[in-house]
Amino acid sequence: MRFRAARGHALILTGTALAFGLATPATPQTGGDPARRCAAMANAAFGDDVRIISATHLDASPASTGGPGGFGALAALPAHCRVEGAINERKGAGGKDYGIHFAIALPDQWSGRFLLQGGGGLNGTVGVPSGPVASDGRPALARGFAVISSDSGHKGAVFDASFMADQRAALDFAETSVLTVALLGKQVTKTYYGQAPAHSYMTGCSTGGREGMLASQRYPELFDGIIVGAPAFRAGDSNLGVEYTTVLLNAAAPRDAEGKPIMSQVLTAADRSTLLTGMLDQCDALDGLKDGMIENVAQCNFKPAKLQCSGEKKDGCLSAGQVSALEKGFAGPFDKAGYPIYAPMAFDTGIVATPMGYLPTGAPGPFGPPSTATSIDLDARIHALRQDAVGRLTDANYWTNLNTYLDRGGKMLFYHGVSDFWFSPLATWDYYQRATEANGAAFTDASRFYMVPGMLHCGGGNSFDQFDMLTSLVDWVEQGKAPESVVAHRSGKPEETRPLCPYPSHAEYIGGDPTKASSFACKPPA
Repeated sequence: MRFRAARGHALILTGTALAFGLATPATPQTGGDPARRCAAMANAAFGDDVRIISATHLDASPASTGGPGGFGALAALPAHCRVEGAINERKGAGGKDYGIHFAIALPDQWSGRFLLQGGGGLNGTVGVPSGPVASDGRPALARGFAVISSDSGHKGAVFDASFMADQRAALDFAETSVLTVALLGKQVTKTYYGQAPAHSYMTGCSTGGREGMLASQRYPELFDGIIVGAPAFRAGDSNLGVEYTTVLLNAAAPRDAEGKPIMSQVLTAADRSTLLTGMLDQCDALDGLKDGMIENVAQCNFKPAKLQCSGEKKDGCLSAGQVSALEKGFAGPFDKAGYPIYAPMAFDTGIVATPMGYLPTGAPGPFGPPSTATSIDLDARIHALRQDAVGRLTDANYWTNLNTYLDRGGKMLFYHGVSDFWFSPLATWDYYQRATEANGAAFTDASRFYMVPGMLHCGGGNSFDQFDMLTSLVDWVEQGKAPESVVAHRSGKPEETRPLCPYPSHAEYIGGDPTKASSFACKPPA
């Protein structure tokens, strides 16, 4: 897939079914009343494949705290022009309506920067274009970025996969929408401000993280800097890993009169407490401070066997079957030839969380109703996964040649919660290591990887899950200031801070107030 700039400010996208451009040069909308400038965007032309649906100027809005626990909280946003539209609207498979719907926010006070906001799940909705990922409550829009988001080419609930029956919608979700939306977003930005963005960025977590990896690999000219959070880049393999661990634990559970596992006893509350206490006993103090967190991830070599009951099963210890299931499950599934299907999982405090931890509870959890299966044919399952065309297109695991992106000065920041219940942080670290082997110092000099102890998928958990990596990325791209540690704080407790360190380094306690980042230093594993 290639793209080129044509005369008259036209942007033509080749290698896809889409093309958009300006038949004649647009008149830059500069100066004057912002509301009037914004309204004029409703009549802007970007080619036959693009329809502008609305252009509305929105006043600045204050932050809101949301509901209990901060759910639904909104960051303060500046006055901006919000332009909504659609690309390549059409009737597709099954007579359904398809097209890439988008929204772009153009702040009154523009910094000259552009950002593509990554999606989540299977996409299907247009998120508020604010750029919230790794911004510590002050999203990119509030920093003067022009921000665009999209549904990636279809409408539907977060895990509604029915759109994959349509070839173009499947391709747009898998990869093409990243390019299509970024190019249009830059053109809309240029039209509105009368000049092209000076720097372009992308941020995302989960599916958005996968899209960020994809951008660096397949569209290396698009962005100057990318933040990749907990990337969903091996979804089929990771789902199989979750199921494998669940099946092993089900098989180890006591059986009822019909020989089925008693789901309430797969892992009881007492078992979870035993497991958490055991992990902390073996790994908590490795960072110099016993505080209920495992900071020294690289050296936590947790041994479930140390928790095995010496006699019959009782509270305070684990059965031999549970120990074996944990050892095998967290090592990751292997095929019959002995090749790993997925990466190991990390033993961390959040794996016992309910209902959003990695370990099964016997009740509905993040992956739906509980599985009662006690066996699994891994070879048959992995064969089926390898036949999934869309799954292979979305898999950003294997492409490690990033020399075009790096030669252009591109920078990347990776982060992953160690207690992620869906995608193993060690899978992302494995990719980082292989990218290092493929590109050498050019990659390590232009990237950083941060483990976030205790953090679940993209946030939450007993963790310091609020951090600003966007400022670090911008400073690196535009001023050459390479980041090292990034200060993070707890959700709802900004006074409690701790550094996130480039892995495999960790935050080592050096003395002082343990709630302050200044009491820690980044240390490599011994």
